[in-house]
Amino acid sequence: MGKRRIGLIRVLTTPDTKLLNLHGELVMKYFPSFDVVSQCIPDQPEGIHDERTEKIAAPKVLALAETMELSGMEAVIVSCAGDPAVHEASCRLRIPVIGAGRSAASAARILGQPVGVLGLTRNVPEAIVRILQDLLVADAVPEGVESTLDLMKPEGIEAMLSAGEFLVKKGAKAIVLACTGMSTIGAEGILREKLSIPIIDPVKAQSAAAWTILG
Repeated sequence: MGKRRIGLIRVLTTPDTKLLNLHGELVMKYFPSFDVVSQCIPDQPEGIHDERTEKIAAPKVLALAETMELSGMEAVIVSCAGDPAVHEASCRLRIPVIGAGRSAASAARILGQPVGVLGLTRNVPEAIVRILQDLLVADAVPEGVESTLDLMKPEGIEAMLSAGEFLVKKGAKAIVLACTGMSTIGAEGILREKLSIPIIDPVKAQSAAAWTILG
């Protein structure tokens, strides 16, 4: 049996091929039976970091998902924890559409422990709130971090660690990373080493969800 073809949508517009393909490369590392083709939506150089940028991105994500289905992809992964247009695409497409946010929240739900959410937006993504329900005890945004680009700076990593410590003080026994840009910098390992609690990486979670659906 050949590899399963998956289209992966990045919401960060970038001409950097290595950065564009990074999430897809991670998915294939976790599950070698997948062949992932990554594409980014246009005109979003800072990705999605608030309600305004998410609203702008949603129709672009939907259009790209439709294009991927027409090109023969067996599933689409929207590699953004805000899950922009995932519901709409799931209703319109005939192939599975997987969102990073709901995948990560579902993985955290399995633990049955109080969960903190660490992201870039002041409001926790709706899909994550809906799935975690009463397990969600706190959320935080790293101070001074406004986009995934900030996470690539040393001060961004320090701010992320401080936000993680805040969540633990609020009672979190596990943390969901509500930003796939945190996967890009290896935040799971950094936070796990510092905090010694489960850290749910959204790119790992969406990869596992795709494998569960496609095998």
